[in-house]
Amino acid sequence: MPFSVHHNVDHPLSLYAATKKANELMAHVYAHLYGLPCTGLRFFTVYGPWGRPDMALFLFTKAILESRPIQVYNHGKMCRDFTYVDDVVEGVARVMDRLPQGDPSWSGDQPDPGSSRAPYRIYNIGNNNPVELMTFIQTLEAKLGCKAKLDLLPMQPGDVPATYADVGDLALDLGFKPQTSVQEGIRRFVDWYRDYYQV
Repeated sequence: MPFSVHHNVDHPLSLYAATKKANELMAHVYAHLYGLPCTGLRFFTVYGPWGRPDMALFLFTKAILESRPIQVYNHGKMCRDFTYVDDVVEGVARVMDRLPQGDPSWSGDQPDPGSSRAPYRIYNIGNNNPVELMTFIQTLEAKLGCKAKLDLLPMQPGDVPATYADVGDLALDLGFKPQTSVQEGIRRFVDWYRDYYQV
């Protein structure tokens, strides 16, 4: 860690990770065979308003407000690179304006997974700042003004204890690095949630 686009990820531990890698490989084939510029984006624990209601922040918020327990995996000993949705959108918008170019120095003898001789690139879009899950929950509790009831559970199969994005290429090529703190992002989310759900 941090996870770099230049690291080999050929041994995924979950079907979810395997499908993401498969998508990148198929995109590379199109870039190679047809010269179709392809950019892959790896998002790191995106959160914020208008998200999926089955994601942790929505589930946690609803349960805390209803005085129900929240499920906390690996007994809370997890770190995530929580990335606020506005930062993800900014990263996507910047990438859209820059078509990838092939790297003529790319070599199959020492292949770089993050680039290619074809017009293909991979970028991480993450906050570049891992936060402990319990800190995330405590921040949410503070913003909601309610304590969470914790149902501490073991690690789920195929999950990882920590994520942490290396966003060096994003900063170098696109002049952007996500910067919204978890405190600010959760504050914005809670304000939106209370307004949207009228709670």
